Amino acid sequence: MAAVPRTTDGDGTPVPQRLLAAATRLFADRGYDRTSVQEIVEAAGVTKGALYHYFGSKDDLLHEVYARVLRVQQERLDAFADADAPIEERLRAAAADVVVTTIDNLDDAMIFFRSMHHLSPEKNKQVRAERRRYHERFRALIEEGQKEGVFSTRTPADLVVDYHFGSVHHLSTWYRPGGPLTPQQVADQLADLLLRALRP
Repeated sequence: MAAVPRTTDGDGTPVPQRLLAAATRLFADRGYDRTSVQEIVEAAGVTKGALYHYFGSKDDLLHEVYARVLRVQQERLDAFADADAPIEERLRAAAADVVVTTIDNLDDAMIFFRSMHHLSPEKNKQVRAERRRYHERFRALIEEGQKEGVFSTRTPADLVVDYHFGSVHHLSTWYRPGGPLTPQQVADQLADLLLRALRP
């Protein structure tokens, strides 16, 4: 009977978290395609058996690097969208939050946008569907404000979404921790730009 891999290491860190942390560090430093499974398990201090117990492949690790951030962002967006507050406040909060959570996970964002093309067609399709759900919920907030007359309808909601997320997706190319702006300051300025674009 095969031994079941331990779920934690000596200090109590769950093995899946160790593997993800090691993979994220290596993918960010070397690139997904130049990182081997052997290097990941050595960095995590586990066996290949442990990796394949929790993740079916290196491809699964790449997908999870991005999916874990998107899950958090989706939960937070849903909470903002469902809140009992004026539409302008809800959209501004959502627009700022996606900036902060992206900056908080810059390595993940950089890895994803640099390496998404390495995903299998099935995983690629899954990621696109997950991102589409997020963007559709965000767009629904803009459309709600446009229907209420709070936001201008001069620019289609789809284009406004692309405008904001174009900025978000490029954060990993220029934002540096310790720079002149804090994550919240960047988030506030980008959210303000979005709302100015929607002003009637």
